Amino acid sequence: SKEAYRTMAAKERVGLVVSIKMDKTVVVAGESRVQHPKYGKIMVRTKRYKVHDEENSCKEGDRVRISETRPMSRHKRWTVAEILSSADI
Repeated sequence: SKEAYRTMAAKERVGLVVSIKMDKTVVVAGESRVQHPKYGKIMVRTKRYKVHDEENSCKEGDRVRISETRPMSRHKRWTVAEILSSADI
């Protein structure tokens, strides 16, 4: 019998561009707020993603939405979906 396969939706994150030093790649920092397991205090955890930016259109300080994609290189598994707000320089 044939099994019905569901296509999984790509994961999406929102973060801040912190580095544009590579060609067609930006580093995006995503923040998450987690509660300390023992003390209950809310902590801010930061994770950095290497993100594919085909047109080199992102600038440092931009707020971007990134989506999961196929592996582009050893560390790059995300691509820029849209630039939500531009950095005012």
